[in-house]
Amino acid sequence: MNTLPVTIPQETLINRIFLIRGKKVMFDRDLAELYGVETKVLNQAVKRNIERFPADFMFQLNYQETKVWQGYLSRSQFVTLKKGKNIKYSPTVFTEQGVAMLSSVLKSERAVQVNIQIIRTFTKLREILSDNKKLAEKLEGLEQKYDKKIADIFTVIKHLVVEEMKPKEKMGFNVK
Repeated sequence: MNTLPVTIPQETLINRIFLIRGKKVMFDRDLAELYGVETKVLNQAVKRNIERFPADFMFQLNYQETKVWQGYLSRSQFVTLKKGKNIKYSPTVFTEQGVAMLSSVLKSERAVQVNIQIIRTFTKLREILSDNKKLAEKLEGLEQKYDKKIADIFTVIKHLVVEEMKPKEKMGFNVK
């Protein structure tokens, strides 16, 4: 059975990666949508294979975190809450390693293709963050190296400006 490859724009994937508890994660609802399954099906597959998902691969949001993220979650097409209603179950979030492990429990071809794209996106984000860190370190090094020289230049400029502001003596004869 030949199926067309699934292509999800990288921007779509990046917009579904969040920083929670200091980890880059994706919500179970978003992953289910990307894999083309119901959230319930994804979570059941995880529960059947829970030994593959230690705490650093996935975790469930606590009550306070769920409240914080409720706005995002209620905008999801899978959650249609009436005004004043709350989310029934706290969502599960998956780290990069958890997403990689999902491909072993969700056996569909689409899941494998989507997983490859998600892992590439996580890798790209890591590269971008690394490049930004390297750039910041280079700038800091340049600042330290040239701060003294630049400070000396500003001192000379200030001195010149002060000299120019002093009233100049008149030339010629003063008649009193």
